Amino acid sequence: MLITAIIVEDQPMSADILKKFCERSGNIRLLHHFPDAIAAGHFLQSNKVDLVFLDVEMPGPSGFDLLDQLSCKPHVIMTTADTGYAFTAFEYHVTDYLKKPYTYQRFREAIEKITPASAPIKAAIPAEKSPLEEDIFIRCNGQLVKLKSSEILYIESMGDYVRFVTKDKKYITHNSMKKLLSQINPDIFCQVHRSYIINIDKLNDFRDNNASIEGHLVPVSKSNKTKVLNQIRILQ
Repeated sequence: MLITAIIVEDQPMSADILKKFCERSGNIRLLHHFPDAIAAGHFLQSNKVDLVFLDVEMPGPSGFDLLDQLSCKPHVIMTTADTGYAFTAFEYHVTDYLKKPYTYQRFREAIEKITPASAPIKAAIPAEKSPLEEDIFIRCNGQLVKLKSSEILYIESMGDYVRFVTKDKKYITHNSMKKLLSQINPDIFCQVHRSYIINIDKLNDFRDNNASIEGHLVPVSKSNKTKVLNQIRILQ
């Protein structure tokens, strides 16, 4: 059986990323998203779920206030940008604590803590190699360089060259955006501008026609905005 879950999160972008991660995991059935603790509390009074993704700071009652109301507590994965709540969270015996911005890898690690013994689920995480771990080989300074897809933040066109940007380094290689798009995994990478391709799993925020990629602002053209929103699979 699947893990049944709800998201309690007032920030739309954070909720959308969690929804995408749930869908990608293959073993989480997301029942609902609530923007506040009051609505989530009403739902949980008459509905049983295996897991709650719970933000701490929200308009009205906090995530901890919601936990205080529950007589039967499901697994809880706290989601917040403030690590100062970590000690309190674990006093509530939460399953895990995800600090924003979270990555899919960290999300998977949290889900793995929900064992088959504590929730009636099928194998939690596939053992085969994830697309995020795919290797890409590029020619840079006369050498072949291996990059993991999960290391690449975004790719930038530079005329007859492209630049691969990782957290620590930048690699320039001779290639075109058109050719590159036929060579990379479309489940991981998305063209957001005629000169930019982003790793969709590194997307932290999306507003004002800019994508925030771990501290880098990448422009998103109007013609590509809908494609980006479709790729992150926003659920209504």
